[in-house]
Amino acid sequence: MNGQTGQRLERPPRLGFLGVGWIGRHRMEAIIRSETAQVVGVADPGEAAAREAQKLAPGCARVDSLDALLELGLDGLVIATPSAFHAEQSIQALERGVAVFCQKPLGRSQEENQRVVDAARAADRLLGVDLSYRFTSGMRLLRERVQAGVLGHIYAANLVFHNAYGPDKAWFYDPKLAGGGCVMDLGIHLVDLVLWVLGFPEVRRVSSQLFAQGRPLSRPTDAVEDYAAAQLELAPGTAVQLACSWKLSAGCDAVIEASFYGTQGGAAFRNVNGSFYDFTAEVFRGTSRERLAEPPDAWGGRAAVDWVSRLAQGARFDPESERLVEVATTLDRIYG
Repeated sequence: MNGQTGQRLERPPRLGFLGVGWIGRHRMEAIIRSETAQVVGVADPGEAAAREAQKLAPGCARVDSLDALLELGLDGLVIATPSAFHAEQSIQALERGVAVFCQKPLGRSQEENQRVVDAARAADRLLGVDLSYRFTSGMRLLRERVQAGVLGHIYAANLVFHNAYGPDKAWFYDPKLAGGGCVMDLGIHLVDLVLWVLGFPEVRRVSSQLFAQGRPLSRPTDAVEDYAAAQLELAPGTAVQLACSWKLSAGCDAVIEASFYGTQGGAAFRNVNGSFYDFTAEVFRGTSRERLAEPPDAWGGRAAVDWVSRLAQGARFDPESERLVEVATTLDRIYG
């Protein structure tokens, strides 16, 4: 992303963390390790989570609300709360002149995403979302090959994210709180990756099938889906197949893949032995293959570190944030 850059901060950005469960603490740890920011405050209703976060950042304040966090003179806020709160919390911070890095989804709909992006533009503040698979070495190298035309015209793509487990928090299974099931949780990465790799072409057509416990789900407002299959037609005719699930009997912990097929070759990003963290990336030509990336690759916190590094350099609103709305619009169409 190449947003407008203001004056570089003369000190490390002052950050607050709203929600410090596992994912919030993991992103905090990555930022602390990068030595790019100062953690000045945390807020979380869970006593144990807040205590663990304070161990990572001794001396940071523990407060009981977003309002209290914003009173600490923040430059940036990292949000890792339930999905239903992301949009309003992001807008509240942005309207106070505080940059935001939010867990996905930024909003539960195109409308919520657009409101946050509009708030970031109005405040001229940096907005980031933890679309973390963009920051794996394999996906970045694969995208470079596609963008350079190494594979020729990409006419087909196949992306899957099957998780043998399901979320362990009850709010994920409430349509109003989560905004959706496995599509909102996992499919968002697949939609983002295919559009990002291909340069955000127009999404011409979308069709989908959603299931809850093996039965077709006709009204996503009644329950959340645990299996989804979707077909996208992208300009100029690229065929994309997506599938994602929770609690699938896949014979391993996870099946994660993004494959692209072009007139001059193919490429695939795949997890290794069912891992959630280890990936390979390869380019294919006929029956031959070239390895682009393989484990180890400590990618989990890179999106957060990239955001705070740009914040420290004075980055302001980034027009690329509008791409978040395009992804959300496609998710809305998958949900029908």
